[in-house]
Amino acid sequence: MEPWSPNVIVAATDGSDQSLRAANAAAALARTNDAQLFIVTVVRPPEGWWGIVGAPPPAESLGNALADAQRVVLEKTVQAVDLAGVRYETIEEVGDPANQLAAFAESRNADLLVIGQRGAGLVERIMVGSVADRLLHIAKTPVLVVP
Repeated sequence: MEPWSPNVIVAATDGSDQSLRAANAAAALARTNDAQLFIVTVVRPPEGWWGIVGAPPPAESLGNALADAQRVVLEKTVQAVDLAGVRYETIEEVGDPANQLAAFAESRNADLLVIGQRGAGLVERIMVGSVADRLLHIAKTPVLVVP
């Protein structure tokens, strides 16, 4: 049996310290295996963030705000991760993070999806569940959760 060697790795990032550790682990695996690395950030569009009585912002301003936020996260990640010798692309997605990450990994025939473990509190976990927890249940791609 030949040893497993990933050719395509997806690293999820939200700019948190945990996601940066995960991205570093993914980059090291990509470098060791000469794999393609996709660094992906997913922004969940806010629902009702304008308040109960206010009107929603124009779609263009919301889109610009989301794009700016993603750019900042990706720039922070690229600066913090050792990407020397790694073939990588940065990807911006909008939607539910777990669903978007699972779908993206599947669409690229990824061999591995790497994500940081979230430090969500008990109430948040019960109500929403962490992205890492959800990915472990829905992803068709193997998932590596980095603490």
